[in-house]
Amino acid sequence: MRYAVTLADELHFGRAASRLTIAQQPLSAQIRTLEKRLGVPLFTRDRRHVALTPASETFVERGRRLLVVDAERLVNEITHTCTPLRIDVVAEGLPSTLLIHHLRTQAPDLPFEVLQSHGMAAALPRLLTVDLDLAFGRPFGLGRPFGAALATMPMGLDPIGVIVPTDHPLADQDEVPLAALADHPLLIHSADESAEWQDWVEQAVAAFGLKVATRIRGHGRTSALAAVQALRHPAFGLTSAHLPDGLTARPLTDPVPLHPWHAVWNTTSGTRSMTARIRASHE
Repeated sequence: MRYAVTLADELHFGRAASRLTIAQQPLSAQIRTLEKRLGVPLFTRDRRHVALTPASETFVERGRRLLVVDAERLVNEITHTCTPLRIDVVAEGLPSTLLIHHLRTQAPDLPFEVLQSHGMAAALPRLLTVDLDLAFGRPFGLGRPFGAALATMPMGLDPIGVIVPTDHPLADQDEVPLAALADHPLLIHSADESAEWQDWVEQAVAAFGLKVATRIRGHGRTSALAAVQALRHPAFGLTSAHLPDGLTARPLTDPVPLHPWHAVWNTTSGTRSMTARIRASHE
C-alpha cells in the first residue's frame, strides 16, 4: 500500500523507488503483485508515462488515510511512554537498526533499550509477556501461534541476495539470476531463534527449484557467515549488511526474492505494556 501511494504521488517508478530507498525492480514487482491480488490495474504505464486508473484513485485515497492512521497510532504509543522502551532490532546491521537512529534523532529525550534477539521466534515469548515493547521481523513461519494480543504493521520488503566467498564463481557476476543459483547448492543455516527466516528460506528453495548442499545449526548472523566462509557454499542474505573480509554479496534477479518485515507490539495492558503507560501518562 505504501509503495502504491508513493508511486501515485510521483507517477515515476525511478523517483518513487528513490523516495522509498529501494531498487526500481522490486517496486515494479510489488505493484504487479498488488494488482494481481486486487484483480484490477492500478496504473497504466509505458516507458515514458505512468498514470492512475479509476481503481487506483480510490485505492490510493483510502490507502493514504490508513497509512497515516496506523503510523500515527504506533508513533503515539511509542513516544508517550514514560519509562524506557525495550526495542528488539533482531541483529546489528539490519534495516531495523536504521529506525533506531531515526528514533534517536526524532525523539532525543525518549529513553529506550536496544536488544538483539537474532530472530522473531526468540522475541515472540518476550512480546507476549510484555518484557519487550517493540520488535521487528517476519511474523510468519514461527512454528507457534502468533498471539491475538500482538499487533503488526508492515515496515518493508528487503531484496534478498546471495552471500559467497570472494573467490566463488558467483562472485564474478554483478547480478545472479535465480536460475543460475540452481547450479550452486546452498548452505542453509538454521536456528531456533530465527525459525521465521528458516521458513522463508525453505519456501524459496522449494519455489525456485534450488538445491541444498548442507544444513547446519547455529546461533546468529556471525555464525551463519562463518559457515559460508568455512564450507564455501552460497547462502541467502541481505546485500546491504556489512560482511567480513573474504565474503561478498550479489543481488539476485529474475525474480528478485523479497523478505517482508514488520513492527510488532503488544496491545494489552500489563506491568510493562505500552497501553498501561499511555493511560498513566494521560492520568
